Amino acid sequence: MNLDYLQIYPLGDAAIVVQFGDDINLATYTRVQNFAHYLECHPFTGLIEYVPAYTTVTIYYNPVALSRQGRQDPYAHVLIILQNALLLCSVATQTYTSREVIIPVCYGGDYGPDLAFVARHNQLTPEEVISVHTSGSYQVYMIGFAPGFPYLGGLDEQIATPRKETPRAVIPAGSVGIAGKQTGIYSIETPGGWQLIGRTPLLLFNPSIKQPSLLQAGDRVKFAAITPKEFLQRKEQQHEY
Repeated sequence: MNLDYLQIYPLGDAAIVVQFGDDINLATYTRVQNFAHYLECHPFTGLIEYVPAYTTVTIYYNPVALSRQGRQDPYAHVLIILQNALLLCSVATQTYTSREVIIPVCYGGDYGPDLAFVARHNQLTPEEVISVHTSGSYQVYMIGFAPGFPYLGGLDEQIATPRKETPRAVIPAGSVGIAGKQTGIYSIETPGGWQLIGRTPLLLFNPSIKQPSLLQAGDRVKFAAITPKEFLQRKEQQHEY
């Protein structure tokens, strides 16, 4: 692991942030995932959870439990553990097999009310926007904002579009949107300001099952266009993934 850029700093009195970069790119993403994977395989006493994001991994720990074990300075203790983990992680050989998940999308119409705007903004036709969007392969960098909401990297700049000036109060679950140079999928009904170009019949978040989020950081996503009829058919058949 390249440690040219690395910052470690406290977040309150029970968390530490390890920052691997200052911009979003595949190299930083790989470092984040490598370290998160190492923590998953090598948890330490007092660890509550770790949260990977675009450029950081935040580690939450229990300072009270560590104090009861005689650690007079829980932060210093965890800091040493993490510094050692970073050194070990940097020399470990890690291999991952990314899942590829195909997301069917019905573009335009009631399902994608902003498709025409995205096309006009980029001097394209709606059909060209759909073609560009479905031809890409997208990396799931992180899950956030709402349960199961994937932040996807890899959007072609040909269809990059600023978010709406006035967010919508309600966006249906499954809506596929664009905001700047990102694309994403609304996993639950929620307010939001992304430009909506389509909707998937897939259920991205199901709290009643063991793994509630359909997508995970590290997955790769491809979008496939479907018709309104296919959308309704798949919606009716959709129970749980």
